[in-house]
Amino acid sequence: MLRISEAKMKEVINIVNGERLGYIYDFEIDLEKGTIVAMIMSGSPKGLSLFSKPNDIIISWNEIVKIGQDTILVNFNQ
Repeated sequence: MLRISEAKMKEVINIVNGERLGYIYDFEIDLEKGTIVAMIMSGSPKGLSLFSKPNDIIISWNEIVKIGQDTILVNFNQ
């Protein structure tokens, strides 16, 4: 079993292009079904402004390929 606190410590890597996406900071949960729907990560900011906010990257639970000891591999087409 994987705890949410453990998942947040794993780096997420996209197998489509080998890009390191970063770390999970939140999850989207379906309370009626009691299942995780998606992982939410902080995206890169738009532009180069110091005041810009990052865009969230939402990765569907179905896009997860493998959860390893140190990383989570995803098949994510942006």
